[in-house]
Amino acid sequence: MNYAKTIHSAADARRLARRQLPWMVFDYIDGAAGEETGVARNRAALDAMELRPRILRDVSTRSLAKPLFGQMADRPFGIAPMGMCNLSAPGADLMLARLAARYRVPLGVSTVASSPMEQLIDTAEGHAWFQLYFSGDGSGTFKLVERARAAGYETLVLTVDVPEVGRRPRELRHGFKMPFRIGPRQFIDFALHPRWSLAALWHGKPQMANFDKEGYAFDRSESRAKATWDTLAQLRQIWPGRLVVKGVLDAEDAVALKQAGVDAIQVSSHGARQFESAPAPFCVLPQIRAAVGPDYPLLYDSGLRSGEDALKALLNGADFVFFGRILQFAIAAAGEKGLESLWQVLSTEMSNAMAQMGLATLDSPEVSKASDAS
Repeated sequence: MNYAKTIHSAADARRLARRQLPWMVFDYIDGAAGEETGVARNRAALDAMELRPRILRDVSTRSLAKPLFGQMADRPFGIAPMGMCNLSAPGADLMLARLAARYRVPLGVSTVASSPMEQLIDTAEGHAWFQLYFSGDGSGTFKLVERARAAGYETLVLTVDVPEVGRRPRELRHGFKMPFRIGPRQFIDFALHPRWSLAALWHGKPQMANFDKEGYAFDRSESRAKATWDTLAQLRQIWPGRLVVKGVLDAEDAVALKQAGVDAIQVSSHGARQFESAPAPFCVLPQIRAAVGPDYPLLYDSGLRSGEDALKALLNGADFVFFGRILQFAIAAAGEKGLESLWQVLSTEMSNAMAQMGLATLDSPEVSKASDAS
């Protein structure tokens, strides 16, 4: 069966992925911190925003193109950095990179990507940003910075909302570890999901590919709490390209980052995976926009499930947005065809919502007014 043709929404992709993936892998991708009320709170905030329909405007031709850092992206949404994407299917990282190249959108390359950063920026034809975790004493972190620079990355994304890895009970119940440690429970889980397991056996279990050459191992559970504003200043000094700070939920912090020379801020709760009681990112987005001013680049991720969601974030103050786990679900459901299918769904959803609102482009004055009003 061609499952790609049955993906008509992100919910379809998630439902199909849940059938295909081992429980341990699905819950790693899908899970959030604590009782997962943070996910529900952000979802409620997105659902509560209504969009204003307008009639009798010529919207027969619509464009989803959006400028970002002086270049035109074919979509106003990119691919959020996600660790160990090849858990969803062998080669998932490269599928996402090819998608980024086709639509000229940024691919977030995680510190714990399953494919080397050099291969990913090459496959994405330069449309890739390297996402950085500060961990331990920082010595390994700065080695990765130099490696990213040598690979040709022009944008570095420092993730700051994981001083300690969040407790995600669904992961813990399955004994999820990176790299994998397979015991009796995991063996049974894999045996009950033969399609995924045979593919993983054939291609080899996913690895954290950015550490083969660095002479140190990445410990996912290692504390990242030593990072300070001095760390940021050091990073700003050695990184010549654009510096984005991801994981910001406080307007005062946003202003301080702007003053520290950060080129853009990404409003994000890490998909509610780290801190259950954090505010809904969608709610603080307009507060941060008001604090940093109308012209400062403001990016957004967390909880987006549709093209309408993405449009809401743009109307609520973001300049550009990013999708995450739903793209992995599409890959798990139907491989690269599933990914392309969901991408087209997201594009159509946004385009149709623009038509309902009487918007032909995303640089329409109505978009700016809505953002200012938020």
